[in-house]
Amino acid sequence: MPTAMMITNRNVQGKQLGLKRAQLRCYVSDSHQLRSLSDWEEISVADFRERLVGIASHFPSVEEEQNEKQRHVSFFIHGYNNDWLDAVKRYRKLQADLYSGRSSLGQLILFTWPSNGSTFGYLPDREDARASGPDLAEVFVDLHDHLSKMQRAAAINGGRAACRAKISVIAHSMGNYVLQKALAVASKRLNNPQLITLIHQVAMVAADVDNDIFQSDQPEESDGSLMANLCYRIGALYTGRDEVLGASAGLKHFGKRRLGRSGLADRDAVHDNVFDLDVTDVLPKNAKNIHSAVFEHDSTLEVLRLLLVGRDRGLF
Repeated sequence: MPTAMMITNRNVQGKQLGLKRAQLRCYVSDSHQLRSLSDWEEISVADFRERLVGIASHFPSVEEEQNEKQRHVSFFIHGYNNDWLDAVKRYRKLQADLYSGRSSLGQLILFTWPSNGSTFGYLPDREDARASGPDLAEVFVDLHDHLSKMQRAAAINGGRAACRAKISVIAHSMGNYVLQKALAVASKRLNNPQLITLIHQVAMVAADVDNDIFQSDQPEESDGSLMANLCYRIGALYTGRDEVLGASAGLKHFGKRRLGRSGLADRDAVHDNVFDLDVTDVLPKNAKNIHSAVFEHDSTLEVLRLLLVGRDRGLF
């Protein structure tokens, strides 16, 4: 199993990560057992960055026309109703399915935020998700600064110092709301940069966000517009079978459908780098726990892989 890497704004509670928001911490582990903080090594942000750069430096260099083969540095942002061990378990499965072996996509990093881990904690979780956005934004701003440095070095050295990795994000459920707020804050902190793509591919799985977020008639300072500006492509995987998101829409009382259940509000009037994919027919008929089913079945994991490498066009 590849090295496990984790960034968190959860508090430390004994040998576990808790349910309260705290300062950002970085951890790495080569252990097969990740049930306790004793299985992880806490390191500084600078050391974490250097460790990640070292891993990416061993990615194979590919020609531009073979960009689908380029390895990824990916972030996984879990959703609502996940305690820390739930998040680690889902992260480890994604590592095994998509980020290990000869067909590995690259290096996966877990961002775990203080979801309350309770089916009764939806509204508190939403507040935690909003508050976690600026914390994740710190990570993205630091990433932007590194990419800008690499871009300048590549220009000076005729491309020889170019970054070997794409940057991608897999966000699940309310983790998409964390991502929404993080990218909006990062874009404003970076003065809405126009000359660099921060995230190459975003996979929004069962996204618990408004389905009109990416409408192109939204103001330039809206969250959706800021997200689209920082990302090369954003793909939303959705299914009308997701009853969890049906309940989410009812809890909000805002009249907005959930992107992960209904797809985009108007596909003809969104930013041109945003699209959706209905995975209903790809899911097994007897699939359970539909809200998380994309991560549980080979058929939908393959769709997720194709989305991340950019080969999903014409799938449906």
